[in-house]
Amino acid sequence: MFISNDIKLAVKIKADGIYIPSFNKSYVNFNSLGNKKLLIIGSAHNQKEIKNKIDQKCKAIFLSPIFPIVKSKTNLGIHKFNLLSRANKIHIFALGGINNKNYLKLKIAKIDGFGGFNFFKKKPAYKRPVF
Repeated sequence: MFISNDIKLAVKIKADGIYIPSFNKSYVNFNSLGNKKLLIIGSAHNQKEIKNKIDQKCKAIFLSPIFPIVKSKTNLGIHKFNLLSRANKIHIFALGGINNKNYLKLKIAKIDGFGGFNFFKKKPAYKRPVF
């Protein structure tokens, strides 16, 4: 279990780690605040935010959005994603816009894994109409 942006709560409930969102720009070293066993992960959308997450001692970063999504006018695309991923020595996970149509494109992305809210949602069973 990961707790978002609250180190005290993460330590109190003995969480596995803490998630630092991209909007958290503080240069607090989250690694020095309490439990050394907490895994620190973060999210980023560009090189500046990746650098910030590395400075915050994150062990992995969700980089997004890799593909088009409804709530963003821009996306990284495979090429820019790969440039950012290769330029940084940290575990990078793809996030954003991953679906059945573009899932295979992830094979050419330099990623350590991926996440997707809609991709993993259970599809409803086909219901035959009753007459």
